[in-house]
Amino acid sequence: MDFIAWLRGLFTPQRKRKRKRRRRSSSRSSRSGDGTDVDPLNPFPEPVYIEIRDSIDLHSIAPHDVERVVEEYLRQAHDRSFRTVRIIHGRGKGVQRAIVRSVLVRAPFVEQWTDAPPQAGGWGATIAHLSLRNDADG
Repeated sequence: MDFIAWLRGLFTPQRKRKRKRRRRSSSRSSRSGDGTDVDPLNPFPEPVYIEIRDSIDLHSIAPHDVERVVEEYLRQAHDRSFRTVRIIHGRGKGVQRAIVRSVLVRAPFVEQWTDAPPQAGGWGATIAHLSLRNDADG
């Protein structure tokens, strides 16, 4: 093979090989139509309890659950008289950040919110300042 033929071979598109798709088999769980995991042996799984601290990391939360989780987290943090909380949503495309901030706008006990300082996550986290808990609130 001469140099010119070798050089042409570098720039000639080659066919892409099709990959075989592997099927995941699992006898314990299946995927339902709405994207949630369903265990056929236990269609009513136990609730997940999240320890309430001054920050929550949403990286492990499914996107369709973020709104509900943040609402509950803020309510619990307010009930425990937290004044400031940090919600870590990640930088990415900003989808979770938008969901988090839409919840913060609607929450009656959130006084203000802002991007976290660089040492606390920068624009990958949001700091929310909560109002004092009024005992008449419940």
